[in-house]
Amino acid sequence: MSLTPVVQLEVTEDHIASESRALSHSWAQPRGVMGFLSEVDHKRIGLRFIITALVFFALGGVLAALMRIQLAVPENQFLGPDLYNQVFTMHGTTMMFLFAVPVFEGLAIYFIPLMVGARTIALPRLAAFGYWMFLAGGVFLYVSFFLNIGPDNGWFSYVPLAGPEFAPGKRSDTWAQLITFTEVASLVGAIVTIVTIFKYRRPGMTLDRMPMFAWAELVTSFMIIFAMPAVMLASTSLILDRLVGTHFFNQAQGGDPILYQHLFWFFGHPEVYLIFLPAQGLMSTLIQTFSSRPIVGYVALVTALVATAFMGFGLWVHHMFAAGLPEIGTSFFTAASMMIAIPSGVQIFCWIATIWSGKVRLEVPMLFALGYFVIFILGGMTGIMVASVPLDLQVHDTYFVVAHLHYVLIGGAVFPLFGALHYWFPKFTGRMPSHRLGLISFWLLFIGFNLTFFPMHQLGLNGMPRRVYTYLPGLGWETLNLAAAAGAALMALGALSIVINAIVSLRRGEMASRNPWNAATLEWSTSSPPPPHNFYPERVIGSRDPLWDDPPDQPIIEGIRSDRREVLVTRLLDAEPDHRYHSPEPNVWPFITAVFTTIMLIGSMYTPWAVVWGSIPPFITLIAWFWPRRTDINDESYPVEKARPQLNEATGPA
Repeated sequence: MSLTPVVQLEVTEDHIASESRALSHSWAQPRGVMGFLSEVDHKRIGLRFIITALVFFALGGVLAALMRIQLAVPENQFLGPDLYNQVFTMHGTTMMFLFAVPVFEGLAIYFIPLMVGARTIALPRLAAFGYWMFLAGGVFLYVSFFLNIGPDNGWFSYVPLAGPEFAPGKRSDTWAQLITFTEVASLVGAIVTIVTIFKYRRPGMTLDRMPMFAWAELVTSFMIIFAMPAVMLASTSLILDRLVGTHFFNQAQGGDPILYQHLFWFFGHPEVYLIFLPAQGLMSTLIQTFSSRPIVGYVALVTALVATAFMGFGLWVHHMFAAGLPEIGTSFFTAASMMIAIPSGVQIFCWIATIWSGKVRLEVPMLFALGYFVIFILGGMTGIMVASVPLDLQVHDTYFVVAHLHYVLIGGAVFPLFGALHYWFPKFTGRMPSHRLGLISFWLLFIGFNLTFFPMHQLGLNGMPRRVYTYLPGLGWETLNLAAAAGAALMALGALSIVINAIVSLRRGEMASRNPWNAATLEWSTSSPPPPHNFYPERVIGSRDPLWDDPPDQPIIEGIRSDRREVLVTRLLDAEPDHRYHSPEPNVWPFITAVFTTIMLIGSMYTPWAVVWGSIPPFITLIAWFWPRRTDINDESYPVEKARPQLNEATGPA
C-alpha cells in the first residue's frame, strides 16, 4: 500500500469523478451559524476580508465626501471644527488601516492557494482568527465614532497633541487600540501567506515559476513582519503614557516626541509600499493576460519588488524634513527617496514592453491598468519633488502633499484593485461582469479622480494648509475646492456603478467559462467558483505560464488521501514533495479567542488590570483551540521521495 504521493500520466474519468465526490465531502464546510463562525475555507475567509474592507472603503469614501462638501465653499458651517477633526481622522485611519492592507490580504488568502496549486492555505484557523480581529477592530472604531469618542488627531496621531496633556478623554486611546487590532490581523495574514507560498506550492512550481502576484504578496508579507511592530510599539507606548503614566514621549520627563515620529514613520513609509506592491503584482497579472503574451522581464520585475522592499525601509525620514533634523542626515534620505523610483521605473518599462510586443485587448481590467500608468506616474513625479528638502519645507502640510498621497495610493493601488475585482469576478461568482457598466465605472472614476485631486496641487502651491475645516473668501481657493467637490461626486457615482455592476451581474450576468479571459495562471484551471478542495486532478507544473505552455498530458499527482483534509507539503526552493499533512478542520475556537481578546483590549482602555485578568479567557480558549483530538493524535505525516516527482506505475491513492 503506497503512502507517498506519486505521479502518473493519466487516470480514468470514473476515477476522477469518484475522487472529486469524495474530496467535496471531505472539504465541505459546516452549515448554519456554527458553520459560519467556524469557517476555515480560505476562499470564504478571503472573500470576507475583501467584502469587509470594501465596506470600510465605502464608509471612508462617505467621510471624504463630507469633507469635500465642507470645503466646497468658504466659511461653510456644514461641519463644525470638532466633528471635522474626527471626520478627517476617521477617513485616513479607515483607508490606511481598515481598507488598503486588509483588502490585499483578502486577495492573497483567496487567490494564493489557487495560484500555487494548493488545496487550502497554511494555518487556516489562524487566518480565521485574523479576520475576526480585523472585523472587531473596525466595528470598535466606528462604534466609538458614533459615540463621539472617535479619534481626532489625524491617522498618524502625533504627540504631544495625542498625549494626555492635550487630548483628554478616550479619543486617542481608541486610535491606539485600533492599531493593535489591525496589526494583529495583518501579521496573521503575512504569516499565513509566507507559509502557504513556501510550503504548499504544487510540485514543479519552483520559485522562478511563481506568478507575479504571488511574488508581490510574498515580498509584502515580509515587509509587514518587519514594519508592523514599529507602529504597534508606538501606539502601545502612547497608550501607556496616557493610561499608566509613563513618559516615553514627554519631553519634560526625559521622553522625546520625535521618537514617536521615527517609530511611526518607520512603519508609515513602508506602509505605502505594503499598499501598492500587491497592486504592482496585480498589474503584471492584468497586463500579461490582456496583452496575450508572457510578461517581459520576469526576473527584473521580481528583483524590482525585492529592491523596493529593502529601500522602502530606508527613507522614512522624508516625512520628517520639517522636524528640525540634522541636514547631513536629511540629505541621505533625500537620495534614498529619489533612488526608490528606479525599481518602479524598471517595472513600468517591463509592462510597456509587454504591451508593445503583445496583442492588447482593451477589456475593462486593462483600462484600469492603463489608468494606473497615468495616475501613478504623476504621483511618482510629485514624490520626487517632495523628496527635495527645500521644496518639501515649502509644501509640507499643504494640499500639495494631499494630492501627491492620493495620486500614489489611489492610482497605485485602487485602480489596479478595481481592475482585478472585475477580472476575478467570474472566479468569485461564476458569472461575467457587465462590460458596459465596467466602462462607465472606469471613466467616472478616472475623470472624477483627476478632477478631485489634480487641483489640490495648485491649492497647495497657493498655500492652502491641510486639516483646516474652513477658510476665508478671497484667498483664491474657492474655484479649485469647488472643482474638487464636483470630482468627488463623479467618483462617488463611479463607485456606485461598480456596486450596481456587481449586483446586476450576480443576478443576470452571463455564465462564465472556466477561463473566460484566456489567462495563464492556475486559478483559471479549476471551476468558477472553485470547489471546496480547489483542484482535482492536480497536474505537475512544467512552466511559468502553465495554462499557456504546459501540454494537456502533464503527469497527475496521486496518493493524497481524499477521505480527509489532506494536503501535500513541498520543499521551499524547488517544490519537491516533502510530506502529507492533515489540514485543520473547521473550529469555532478562533472566533471565541478573538471575542475574548477584543474584550481584553477594549477593557485595557479603562484599567490596566484588564490586561492581567482579561488575558486569562484568551489563554483558556487557546488551550481549547490547540487541544489535540483523537484523530489528530493518531495522524501521521508521511515522508515522500526526496527526488523530483517521476513517472511511475502506481495507480492512485492508498
